[in-house]
Amino acid sequence: MKNKVDHIGIAVQSIEKALSFYIDVLKLDLLGFEEVKTQQVKVAFLHAGNTKLELLEPTSQDSPIAKFLAKKGEGIHHIAFGVENIESRIQEIKEIGLPLIDEKPRQGAADMEIAFIHPKAVNNVLIEFCEKKRGER
Repeated sequence: MKNKVDHIGIAVQSIEKALSFYIDVLKLDLLGFEEVKTQQVKVAFLHAGNTKLELLEPTSQDSPIAKFLAKKGEGIHHIAFGVENIESRIQEIKEIGLPLIDEKPRQGAADMEIAFIHPKAVNNVLIEFCEKKRGER
């Protein structure tokens, strides 16, 4: 199976402030919220047709999203591709020599395993692979 865009992550200072644009102006449906303590981030999930948007708000000044916001400001943080076997995709990326942020999958939002390719290898775009738990495909 080919990769498909699962979601686009957007870093925001405040989900509460950002949500009105996505719901009231773009008319997207809010799917819910989640806090991912290991990533120090609060996430709002929005349905956007064939994909989802994730609004990402830091819950700590030490979080990766807080560091991103301090350096680049609000905006697109990453593009996530859904994969069927994340460990195989990580191995393929290693074999072609691209640098990874994650050499092993880790727990992400929506109960998915995730791994990132380093943006310096991909035109400064942070690419995420995400795999739904085996029983949730």
